[in-house]
Amino acid sequence: MLEMNTRKGGKPIARKTGGAGRNRKAGAPTNAKPTRSTTKKTDSPTAKSTAKPTVKPATDGKKVTDRDKRKYIDFKQRVKKGDPMPKFNEDAIRLNKYLSNAGICSRREADVLIQTGVVSVNGELVTELGFRVKPTDVVRYDGGTIRAETKRYVLLNKPKGFITNMDDALGRKTVMGLVMKACKERVYPVGRLDRETTGLLLFTNDGDLEKKLTHPRFKATKLYHVSLDKPFKREHMERLLEGIDLEDGKTVYDKVEYVKENQVKSV
Repeated sequence: MLEMNTRKGGKPIARKTGGAGRNRKAGAPTNAKPTRSTTKKTDSPTAKSTAKPTVKPATDGKKVTDRDKRKYIDFKQRVKKGDPMPKFNEDAIRLNKYLSNAGICSRREADVLIQTGVVSVNGELVTELGFRVKPTDVVRYDGGTIRAETKRYVLLNKPKGFITNMDDALGRKTVMGLVMKACKERVYPVGRLDRETTGLLLFTNDGDLEKKLTHPRFKATKLYHVSLDKPFKREHMERLLEGIDLEDGKTVYDKVEYVKENQVKSV
């Protein structure tokens, strides 16, 4: 059995333990355990402790990397990386959103107007895209003062025979003719229903809500009640769940079931 001990110089020495040792002093007990010195080595007697973080030394001979050093740095002293957290100020909104809410144009078109230098805030031209305006600011465009519209939400039980478009080049009836007198603000349909489809249709000028309901990233669920002129069999359900290839992509359905078990023409 070998035991490692360290002298004052710091060089490890291996000595044999167990049995009668040569250099054992007379009268020393045979079962005496080696004692370990608790004296700590200091660079100078007047050395003072500092508040700097210490790095744990590598005991296995590996090189200490920058990643290892960061583990032992105090949390308050760590360097924050990345962009700062956004400040949530509901009173101040981006200028392009302000123009869009006022019904002037879309946000992308508003960016072009801002960069062109035709929009002023409180009498000063603004060309910065990220510029924010407050409700008390005076925004002018094309010689007139712009006021943000109140957000409106209109629900329509769409009948058959109307297409879900703002206008139609063929002169067909659109859903906009049904809600044109619902409010003075200009609203847009959220999503679309086919010409012969009936059901709930939402109109709004709230662009944020429209994005949350229609963008695939938010995964908004839509429920359809379909009535058929012939029975809808179980194999039809399986084929529908597998997906059907259409011109604009493949259909995706989470669940298909009968409205009532004895009504095989309604799903």
